[in-house]
Amino acid sequence: MINVKLKDGTSKQYEKGTTVIDIARDISEGLARNICAGLLNGDVVDIRTPILEDCELNILTFDSPEGKRAFRHTASHILAQAVKRLYPQTKLAIGPSTDDGFYYDFDREPFTLDELEEIEKEMKKVVKENIKIERFELPRDEAVKFMEEAGETYKVELINDLPEDAVISFYKQGDFTDLCAGPHLTSTKAVKAFKLTSVAGAYWRGNEKNKMLTRIYGTAFTKSEDLKLYLERIEEAKKRDHRKIGKELGLFTFMDEGPGFPFFLPKGVVLKNTLINFWREIHEKEGYVEISTPMILNRQLWETSGHWGHYKNNMYTTVIDDDDFAIKPMNCPGGLLVYKSTQHSYRDLPVRMGELGVVHRCEKSGQLHGLMRVRCFTQDDAHIFMTPEQIKDEIKGVVRIIDEVYSLFGFKYHVELSTRPEDSMGSDEDWEVATNGLREALDDLGMTYVVNEGDGAFYGPKIDFHLEDCLGRTWQCGTIQLDFQLPLRFNTEYVGADNEKHRPIMIHRVVFGSIERFIGILTEHFAGNFPTWLTPVQAAVLPISEKFHDYAEKVVETLKDSGIRVQADYRAEKIGYKIREARLQRIPYLLVVGEKEAESGEVAVKSRGEDLGAKKLDVFIKEIKEEIDSKAR
Repeated sequence: MINVKLKDGTSKQYEKGTTVIDIARDISEGLARNICAGLLNGDVVDIRTPILEDCELNILTFDSPEGKRAFRHTASHILAQAVKRLYPQTKLAIGPSTDDGFYYDFDREPFTLDELEEIEKEMKKVVKENIKIERFELPRDEAVKFMEEAGETYKVELINDLPEDAVISFYKQGDFTDLCAGPHLTSTKAVKAFKLTSVAGAYWRGNEKNKMLTRIYGTAFTKSEDLKLYLERIEEAKKRDHRKIGKELGLFTFMDEGPGFPFFLPKGVVLKNTLINFWREIHEKEGYVEISTPMILNRQLWETSGHWGHYKNNMYTTVIDDDDFAIKPMNCPGGLLVYKSTQHSYRDLPVRMGELGVVHRCEKSGQLHGLMRVRCFTQDDAHIFMTPEQIKDEIKGVVRIIDEVYSLFGFKYHVELSTRPEDSMGSDEDWEVATNGLREALDDLGMTYVVNEGDGAFYGPKIDFHLEDCLGRTWQCGTIQLDFQLPLRFNTEYVGADNEKHRPIMIHRVVFGSIERFIGILTEHFAGNFPTWLTPVQAAVLPISEKFHDYAEKVVETLKDSGIRVQADYRAEKIGYKIREARLQRIPYLLVVGEKEAESGEVAVKSRGEDLGAKKLDVFIKEIKEEIDSKAR
């Protein structure tokens, strides 16, 4: 017999070889009907997996991220089976689940919308047939032969690339078999609520030198109501697409002359600078000094930092005076040089240096996406140099700033602690101290967090903040990285109380992450209806006719003198048209002026569709300035 410790802390005994689904069935039939996968000693496993020794087991349903992935992975196989039934000559590539759904890559000319509908109908047939899903394994030679006979050349390539001792598993559902590590459901019956959402091109294995395949995206849920809600959110997301709104509002654009390099237009620069001024305001309050470091530095620096060896493929390089140089992908090496330029005592620490540095990273063209993924962006970096005793307090200070910023915009967020990756530098001892420092700070703050094993930076562990927007989407923005390595590699020092030289510990941290990306997130979060303090134009003055232009000009000048960003519409158009146009520009306050307003020194105020009536101009200015100063949403 073996002991199985369950999620609720209880332990039960089972015969050796009892499967995960058998244990779920023993707990309850309802759980067995809803099981998607198992978490065995921390590893996600198929529900058919036999338990061979004492263990900890968590039964995963669709409510868990891992359960959703197993469910949607099964949906991707149903998609592939439908495609092979309708178009037998199509070759299969890969078909994983994603955070929001699944996709499958096929070697075939792009599918039309009509074909997509036919595939969906065939998928429904596969589900209705309630086909049993079976797992089996084959030795490498037999696996290769099996896929060769099926004509699946991409699968053969995948098998040949697996380690010699890899378990080569397959999943069979009726007339369809696929090379797959799993996990999967036991039948096609459960996947009733699904939708194919789009078709795109994708290079085989993500390499632009390989053949372009056709990728079908889809999503799946256990309930049709949840699918409906998701599709409604997708439609809302399309309306909120920052690329569309950015163009409509004249904020930013992209040009063929600079793919992946955004152009900010006058209104976009106002928005960007307002965010930057806010950044400077909170950092000055928190005791940071601001620095600026060069955009191009020589190879020796990047070798010292480790970027030349660990990050060179993401860097743009050039040659100056016969020496190799690189355009900086990160600001930290320059910050280290600034720290080293002055001698420091323990009394100086912590030294908090902020930098709004423009960085460049070599991204593949297929990965570029508006402001969310660019090749050039402004990183709101800060580097803190400190003693070991100051680690916890400094991390808490950074968390406080990040919480203040995200809360201001109405974002919820969750936290991940990322540990040492395979490609890293430094001793085990340093990594352990650094990781424990982050972990203890989070524990002291009472923060809930998830450990993300192996996803740290190459020079240190990190805390990532994933914010959630109004549509429930998450974005990784804020980061805190604790670094013992770069201060060592750059031979940075401070003089301690014992009059001896010591090595400082370094924190790398960002709040926005990328100013450009954060603007994209804010644009979609607010659908372009930015808070008044942030919006490029805070008020529009709309005279009813040319007779009231003089009064409108006085209103405009008074608002400008009060520090309010204002524009006027003096066109010979009807007032209803002017109001509609201004609302399309998402201007928070529309001030209509006519004969009555000119005589009384008032403005007729409309705010985001709400008629606030006539107000004395000085009263309106007082109210809007209070809103701007408080940064109200």
